[in-house]
Amino acid sequence: MKFRIFIALILTVSAAGAQDKSKIYTTTSGELIFSFANINYDGNEAGSIMRFSPVFNFQNWVNIDKSESFGYFTGLSIRNVGFIYDVPNTTTRKKYRTYSLGIPFGVKIGNLSNKFLFAGYELELPFNFKEKTFVDEVKESKKSIWFSNQVKTFSHSLMVGVQLPYGATLKFKYYLSNFFNKDYQASDGQGGTYKPYANADYNVFYFSLSFGLLKNVDFYYDNRN
Repeated sequence: MKFRIFIALILTVSAAGAQDKSKIYTTTSGELIFSFANINYDGNEAGSIMRFSPVFNFQNWVNIDKSESFGYFTGLSIRNVGFIYDVPNTTTRKKYRTYSLGIPFGVKIGNLSNKFLFAGYELELPFNFKEKTFVDEVKESKKSIWFSNQVKTFSHSLMVGVQLPYGATLKFKYYLSNFFNKDYQASDGQGGTYKPYANADYNVFYFSLSFGLLKNVDFYYDNRN
């Protein structure tokens, strides 16, 4: 419900800022991601360790500038996001990540040719899940699964950021969706199953630094003719 309201607000603002002439172009950038997670297990809160993921994070935005100071964007992204978690009272460290295909929707306000603020929503489809387990800093296990039901089928997130001169972008993003699928059933090793994430919430958030790589030639759409 929250993300639906947010999308409605974006569309309302976009309609209010619409002009007769639109400048449309694409931008492509890489992204350096520093991610964490808010963890709540059986009512007990826990933190995570920063995870740095420089590869492979790419996003291509279709920008629609309604004026020199207002516009909006959509596009596609491929993103490597996860978190690192030390299990309390043990020497076990867990590392989780997903590769996801994302579709963002957002608005931009400011000097769109130089510096501006942006905010938006993104729908993501995790298509590859990886889990690593370390005990006493020694890797004990690793698994990588395509379209795993261990994580949510879709994730929803909100973002805010600032575009700086020369193509650099700072962004904060928070995932509204739980990282794991609470209905996922794992084997208990005795012929039965249990739901390891039924009583847990894992909400990932991250800070990122992006750098523009490519920008296509601008073109204009004029609906006055």
